Amino acid sequence: MAFAPAGLSEKAALAAFDARDRAMDGRFVVAVKTTRIYCKPSCPARRPRRENIELMADAGAARAAGYRPCLRCRPDDVGRDRAAIDQALAIIARSDTTPPLAALADAVGYAPHHFQRLFTRDVGVSPAAYGRALRARRLGDALDGPGRITDAIYDAGYEAPSRAYADARDRLGMSPGAWRKGGEGATIRYAVTDSSLGSMLVAATDKGLCRIAFDEDEAALRARFPRARILPGDAAFAALVDDVVALVDDPARMTQLPVDVAGTAFQQAVWAALRAIPPGETRSYAQIAAAIGRPGAVRAAGSACGDNGLAVLVPCHRVVRADGTLGGYAYGLERKKALLARESHG
Repeated sequence: MAFAPAGLSEKAALAAFDARDRAMDGRFVVAVKTTRIYCKPSCPARRPRRENIELMADAGAARAAGYRPCLRCRPDDVGRDRAAIDQALAIIARSDTTPPLAALADAVGYAPHHFQRLFTRDVGVSPAAYGRALRARRLGDALDGPGRITDAIYDAGYEAPSRAYADARDRLGMSPGAWRKGGEGATIRYAVTDSSLGSMLVAATDKGLCRIAFDEDEAALRARFPRARILPGDAAFAALVDDVVALVDDPARMTQLPVDVAGTAFQQAVWAALRAIPPGETRSYAQIAAAIGRPGAVRAAGSACGDNGLAVLVPCHRVVRADGTLGGYAYGLERKKALLARESHG
């Protein structure tokens, strides 16, 4: 069997094909012996019998074996689409401001509406949103340095400090000045409650949730936020806690709970990519790194997943190893299995 893509087992590939996992498109193709065609993993057609399937590393190998491309899923288009997206990511990365969608699509040879859909499906966010996240990441990196905050703002590509401060509130969890001071001065309310997966700590500032964790208590919260004013949650806070507990029971449900988390710009980008993973699907650490435009930062992406402070809400449980095995989880593999099972049966 001519199947040898790096880091992917035959078992994981077959599981991806059964699940019609779009994230695996371009990593291998599935050849059907009875029809002599080959498909991408997400092909919507009815699944053939297992004994009639032959896995191939790529379209070239399938064609060399005498197979022809499926006219329904068009597997040969995947490589062209990926190349266009990679080119667009490079254009955005070297631009001070994100090019308009029409200009970006024209540069890679696609119609704007079609390219917007392809980019969003592959990266998890629109080109404009990716550009904003990249600019915010540059701001965070610049703020980590010794220079003036105003210089960092302009070095990151912002035309005015007001836009940088707005982005910082949305993406860094605090103002640029507070970033440098470690977020001191915050008031955090908390509760320790029971959930279907065990004891859970829920904590939030006035802006939103700053910590969701299994098996943690007030002492752990104080150790994590030593400069904050920490108070027990009131009656109004109880409604937020109930929403979090409900999310544990049904991690696939859509939610718009407010968040207020501080982290490096790289961590923020990874956490945004995690929230873009559809319920019931998984991604590898390499795919997360690629989604934020840092394909070489696989190990750092894994560390950022481990640093996620909002369990379930930011679904790091949806990230697995490249071979399809579960990998790690801060709160135990049994909880990770349970969350994934609840999503797959939702």
